[in-house]
Amino acid sequence: MTDSGRSTSVFEFRGHPPLARALPLSLQHILAMIMGTVTVPIIVAGTVGATLEEKMLLIQISLLASGVSTLLQLYGIRRFGARLPTIFGVGFAYVPTLTAVGAQYGLEGILGAQIIGGGAMILVGFFIQRIRHFFPPVVAGTVVLVIGLSLYDIAINYMAGGIGRPDFGEPRQWLVALLTLAVVLVVSQFARGFLKLSAIICGILVGYVLALAMGMVDFSPVREANWFSAPTLLPFELAFHPAAILSMVIICVINSVQTIGDLSATTVGGMDRELDRKELAGGLLGNGLCTAVGSVFGALPTASFSQNVGIVAMTKVISRTVLALAAVFILLAGLMPKFGALMTTIPYPVLGGATITVFGMITMTGIQLLIRDELSSRNITIVSLALAMSLGIYAAPDAIGGLPQMLQLVLGGSPIVVAALVSVSLNLILPRRSLDDERREREAIAEQMRDEPARHAGDAPPRREAEHPPS
Repeated sequence: MTDSGRSTSVFEFRGHPPLARALPLSLQHILAMIMGTVTVPIIVAGTVGATLEEKMLLIQISLLASGVSTLLQLYGIRRFGARLPTIFGVGFAYVPTLTAVGAQYGLEGILGAQIIGGGAMILVGFFIQRIRHFFPPVVAGTVVLVIGLSLYDIAINYMAGGIGRPDFGEPRQWLVALLTLAVVLVVSQFARGFLKLSAIICGILVGYVLALAMGMVDFSPVREANWFSAPTLLPFELAFHPAAILSMVIICVINSVQTIGDLSATTVGGMDRELDRKELAGGLLGNGLCTAVGSVFGALPTASFSQNVGIVAMTKVISRTVLALAAVFILLAGLMPKFGALMTTIPYPVLGGATITVFGMITMTGIQLLIRDELSSRNITIVSLALAMSLGIYAAPDAIGGLPQMLQLVLGGSPIVVAALVSVSLNLILPRRSLDDERREREAIAEQMRDEPARHAGDAPPRREAEHPPS
């Protein structure tokens, strides 16, 4: 405590530690989130065929949106914001839907649908207590699992150099990608402290140096970029297509489930208490507001960052000041176009080699959610059918070629939508039975099968003795 009575502890939410103590702790949050924040707009820009200037702008606005959404969650404005030690930013969970919508309707279709998706997220925040039962672990886990699985082709194509590039699949592309991946694995498994938390950054730096030595890096965008630029209203046009809107609404509602899980993990793991209703509703409302408003500035949708939740749970550092410093750094980076231009010089194989492990972690997060519930035959049926339908249609889009165009985009564009529809529907339709209920049912069937021969034997007519003449 200071002389004024204000706490300086990093283990209290309202603690104000000195800058020398807070800055290193803030650095690990910056390292954990920054590459995820800039990689998503790079992926989307590649899908929609954006120009270099548009790609730089997307990165810049995504950084700004991440900083603003984090500050809103930390400090809150009226009912908006969880007021918890959590980091929000542009997340990977949206990528399959963003790329599907972007390939069909372009960036304007993404941003227009995102406004409605953010509004849907706000509605979820207002009515979360009434609809929370629609998203048990079996549903949330299935959707998160499909999100991870559907991202693998993006990572592999990036490791090969990026689809459409003249040197796609060449050995030097794979050399850079695999070295980047190897560094990420070694640092994440064998390093300690801050170095372990910065495994992805280390991998990118090593891969970047190798790519630079091989002549794969172009610095001309950095030289041409300005030092400072403020965001502008409607830098891109907005378009509203029903199929794109439906896809975005579904993924935004599903992402609310991830937000619930991350906020719960923050309070339980970092603050040793349960998440209360006001914090839950505020977190969802704040995320919906940032997603909807951000779209008119060109920002992509925001989500809670699970990796930062893990840092909070591991270190127990919950000081709002520590996390606010990370948000301010991201904001400043978003105001500097040269920083965004530097991010665009990272070759695709480096990004692919660094992010494929992140996509794998998303898959494992889905599995962890699934095993939080009983693996009864009912739940196994829900998961298996949702996986089969969603990934099957995603792998064979021509199978729904006879359906109306809007349904083709909604069902075939992103497997997440199909997984959500199937898992939610089956969860509502199939009768709920626990493992004990299923065990008793099997025992009853087995008992019935044992009794069946005896009953038939008792009902059979007496056997007649064979008539043989006396010997």
